[in-house]
Amino acid sequence: MIKVTETSRRDLVLEALLLLYVVASLLHFIHNAEFAETYPNLPAWITRSSVYLTWLVITAVGLLGYLLNRYLHRVVGFGLLSVYAAVGLDGLLHYTRAPMCAHSHGMNFTIWFEVVAASILLVYLAFTAKRLTAQ
Repeated sequence: MIKVTETSRRDLVLEALLLLYVVASLLHFIHNAEFAETYPNLPAWITRSSVYLTWLVITAVGLLGYLLNRYLHRVVGFGLLSVYAAVGLDGLLHYTRAPMCAHSHGMNFTIWFEVVAASILLVYLAFTAKRLTAQ
């Protein structure tokens, strides 16, 4: 019988939320890359390849944060994971270029899916960090 501790339960929740955010982020970035020319008022320097490269760099920060959190240094890992999740809120910058109504339903869905997933992860990280520091 496998004993589930509070720490292992926290790790499972964190991994599930990270997976949700990775999927949401990837979906949004794929949509950005494949339909960059249809997003309203995006700068010309944002290209298909630059979008995919950006996603890889951002995701590498998240992976590093996860590995540090899990195996080496929980505090530094939590910090990097928090930065990783906070970057997911930058999808809202689309609405500084054009209003929500100027974006398609698909654009709005991928933007908000990423933002909501990132927000949930950020809130979880904040509450977990608070709980860990209180111990």
